[in-house]
Amino acid sequence: MFFTHFIVSFIVSSFMVAIIMLIRKVFYKQLSAKWQYNLWFLLLIALTLPFIPNDWFDFGKTFTFDFHHSNEPSHSIASTGDHAAKNGNWMQDFTLSVNRFDLTFLNDIVACVWIIGMLIMTALSIHAWFKLKRIKDSTSSIKNIDVLVLFEQCKKRLDISRHLIIGTSPLIKSPLTFGLFKTYVVLPDHFDEWLSMDDIKHIFLHELNHYKYKDIATNYLIVFFQILYWFNPFVWVAFREMRLDREMACDIAVLKSLDKHSYPEYGNTIINFVDRSARLRYFTLANQLNGSKEQIKRRIENIAAFTTESKLLGLKSIMIFMLLGVIVAGQVPIISAMAYDDRRYDFNSERTVYEDLSKYFAGYEGSFVLYDLQADQYRIYNENKSTLRVSPDSTYKIYSALFALESHVITRENSTMKWNGKPYPYDSWNMDQNLSTAMKNSVTWYFQDLDKRVHKDKIQAYLEQIDYGNQNLSGGLSQYWLESSLKISPIEQVKLLKAFYTNAFGFKDKNIQTVKDMIKLAEKDGRLLSGKTGTGSVNGKNINGWFIGYVETKKDTYFFAANIQNEDNAYGSKAAEITKSILRDKGIY
Repeated sequence: MFFTHFIVSFIVSSFMVAIIMLIRKVFYKQLSAKWQYNLWFLLLIALTLPFIPNDWFDFGKTFTFDFHHSNEPSHSIASTGDHAAKNGNWMQDFTLSVNRFDLTFLNDIVACVWIIGMLIMTALSIHAWFKLKRIKDSTSSIKNIDVLVLFEQCKKRLDISRHLIIGTSPLIKSPLTFGLFKTYVVLPDHFDEWLSMDDIKHIFLHELNHYKYKDIATNYLIVFFQILYWFNPFVWVAFREMRLDREMACDIAVLKSLDKHSYPEYGNTIINFVDRSARLRYFTLANQLNGSKEQIKRRIENIAAFTTESKLLGLKSIMIFMLLGVIVAGQVPIISAMAYDDRRYDFNSERTVYEDLSKYFAGYEGSFVLYDLQADQYRIYNENKSTLRVSPDSTYKIYSALFALESHVITRENSTMKWNGKPYPYDSWNMDQNLSTAMKNSVTWYFQDLDKRVHKDKIQAYLEQIDYGNQNLSGGLSQYWLESSLKISPIEQVKLLKAFYTNAFGFKDKNIQTVKDMIKLAEKDGRLLSGKTGTGSVNGKNINGWFIGYVETKKDTYFFAANIQNEDNAYGSKAAEITKSILRDKGIY
């Protein structure tokens, strides 16, 4: 869900900006200029994390988030059409509509706004690139031999061997360095008429240090993240500070290559450009010697206070950098948990046949999964939908009953629960219930009461023990399986039914048998059909229909799960009709 990623990215980026700003302030005297600038590269790493595919992080499902707003179920009856009338009681749709605030529209709006913002930022960056191209096209070669020799001397001093293009342009009034693959160092026209050779040397050392430390490539990274995070003002502030820290680090690098008496002269070189022009805005695509007056002031103060950095300061800087690195690394499991995509089940089986059963699903988005126990083979219709997790609705009552039996909340002989007198839209619900009648009539309040008596922690443990779907109970104890947080895919339904049938869970055999007896539906020609339907109704619309179960024959057992979805006509009874048609045509039931 894009909305989730948007929130995660905003939180992560804002948090990291705040942490870096705090560390810079608290440890200002323990950080060298170079390492103060290097801290920002950890921000770039942190900004990348929310966009890394979730399956790169394997930290399980410790935390999950459900953005549906839940209320108690309303007592409106979800229309069952004519399905219930012409089938047995087990195919009647007993369901309550739940009220949910749908954030899908908000997800779409946020995605559109984010994309529009990125397109605008991209257009502005392209415009800035064309400005640089105009400067490049207007650049002419420098004829002054002394200046060219000085440029080569400065390159040699910094161990730069690559050919760089140096020239002048009438379109600028402050030195620039730009170009990833063909790098240009461009000075204003007639610069040698008002700058001394020492000034020019200082400019060359400054611009070449930008080149040496790959600041041009960093410019493009900043542009990329500024496009991605255009919506976060904290990121804009961070990049402004990062650019200033970069200039200050570059200033210090130049000072280290000069003798002590040249420090004031270097500062004066920068001051020479303060009043010549305002800083041109190229979205950081170019490195510029000048900046705003406030930035120039801070740089001059930094230059004036410069002293040779001790080894101890370097060691402290590295330790602070590593501390922040640990903080960034510590966000990985948190981001994984926040952005964990539990909407799909990762299914891999070589013994699977995919088949086209679309003729049975006319008017519905759906999937059908069949597992042949003897052949150990899956047959699946709609691979995409078969792994998509949706609410289990009343199909979950199979396991709710099993958990209650295992927890000794009820027994086969003593499972009666008193009706609380609250009127429900089905007459069969408005009376005392035992496990048999509650399962037969799919009495929701009965199973909600079971869950309350079992308790949330124990249910969570059981869900983890049997590996039930996304195992998410955040929707609330009376709501989690009713179009809320708990979700499961058709393939998982089938795998669980097989494990339930063979008691791979290690539960008490008598409890497994009790639930098996409760979900027996019909028998013909020596074939026994067992299962449970489920209908999901949200805001009065039936959007989700399930039928899961198994067919026992003399020689084999077949496990199945059918799921159908549409805007307002998806019933468990319809899923059962589709399933019976498929099983009949396959000669199974």
